[in-house]
Amino acid sequence: MALTGLIFVAYVLAHMYGNLKVFAGQDAFDTYAEHLREFGEPILPHAGFLWVVRVVLILSLLVHAVAAYRLWARAAGARSHRYAMKKATRSTLSSRTMRWGGTAILLFVVFHLLNLTTRTITPGGDSDSPYQRMLNTFDPENWWMTVIYLLAMVALGMHLRHGVFSAAQTLGYTNGQSARAFWNRAGWTVAIVIAGGFAIVPLSILLGLVPDA
Repeated sequence: MALTGLIFVAYVLAHMYGNLKVFAGQDAFDTYAEHLREFGEPILPHAGFLWVVRVVLILSLLVHAVAAYRLWARAAGARSHRYAMKKATRSTLSSRTMRWGGTAILLFVVFHLLNLTTRTITPGGDSDSPYQRMLNTFDPENWWMTVIYLLAMVALGMHLRHGVFSAAQTLGYTNGQSARAFWNRAGWTVAIVIAGGFAIVPLSILLGLVPDA
């Protein structure tokens, strides 16, 4: 879970950076999207790099999900009855919602792919331009799409906040109070930067801060 989680952190950070290119205008954003498909040519076929990334992400997702639900089942079956006296423990909202938050993120990823990748769900209208598809998706008339994405970013931020610390703990980097404090701050930083970076795009389009195509 820790290693596959770090793969996802690297991916969403790069994906978030690419999304921010929407502020550079249609030419810059669409050119960036096309370059991703041309990357690695002629060694790789057209869009070959994207398929390599997709395969890695799908395999990582399977490993991450299976590990998560096995740990969930193991924790649930660790004892046959509740303790008579439960000792208070320190926990955060992020840690308590990791399982359900992860499930929500998984469902959102499927929705996101149907929306902007396969172009199956296009409430604002379809377009061959990735820039225009993004503007159509978060058009003020489709404000509910923005709400869905913002709620998903809240779930992602909470997942990242605890996940970064948990991964560091699993890999043995949180020995000592100062190390734990550092990785706790790192978790918050990663969560705010990535979730905030993603969220600013639909919000800006909704508020008319991104120029029309």
